Amino acid sequence: MYAAERHEAILERARAQGRVEVGALADSLGVTVETVRRDLTALERFGVVRRVHGGAIPVERLTLEPTVASRETHRSEQKHRIAARAIEEIPDGGSILLDSGTTTLAIASMLPLDRSITVVTNAFAIAARLADVSGIELMLLGGRIRTRTGAAVGQWTEGALRDMYIDVAFLGTNGFSVERGFTTPDQAESAAKRAMVTASRRVIVVADSSKAGQVHLHRFADADEVAMLVTDGSLDDETTEDLDAAGVEVVRT
Repeated sequence: MYAAERHEAILERARAQGRVEVGALADSLGVTVETVRRDLTALERFGVVRRVHGGAIPVERLTLEPTVASRETHRSEQKHRIAARAIEEIPDGGSILLDSGTTTLAIASMLPLDRSITVVTNAFAIAARLADVSGIELMLLGGRIRTRTGAAVGQWTEGALRDMYIDVAFLGTNGFSVERGFTTPDQAESAAKRAMVTASRRVIVVADSSKAGQVHLHRFADADEVAMLVTDGSLDDETTEDLDAAGVEVVRT
């Protein structure tokens, strides 16, 4: 296979899967790991992929933020396992914050009904899910609603959070790495998440392993500000060890 043919095959796979891994590409293409790395470097120079830890992602994945509807069925099995593990971290009689997102929506659907919990959220979908649930004191943060994610953002959101001290915040993320922390494409959403981090005694990020190595424009938390990452069992050992060394407890479900 010529280099140009490999480049085309790699790019096609990256766009179809959202991410490619160096080792898997080397095995499937029948070339060395060093050859694949050179191919990815060439594709990055062409501006069609971005190199990340252990592989690459297509550039369009960095620029197009998915809607809630498009994310709801993506990796749904992993998200439900993550949510089921995350609820074990809810304190008895305490307060929690649920960020906007499909994994946090799964947490809302699994909240125990035999405990009194105060839930703070900026997500319209989560508020609608919990509005009639007995035993839950629901607090909905106001602000401008982003139609793409259904999240309230802006000064109202951030201002309300400045006067709160929440036991545990469960936050989603579009990407995470030890070097760049936890990132998201939208500035207003990042500012709201940042306010949530500041307002919370303990921060837990819930995200499937496809977000590993992705870096988006706006960082809302450094690795040392996150107590735990709950993810799926596909997160690689190297990333897990790097996060653990940075002080993040990684739970793979």
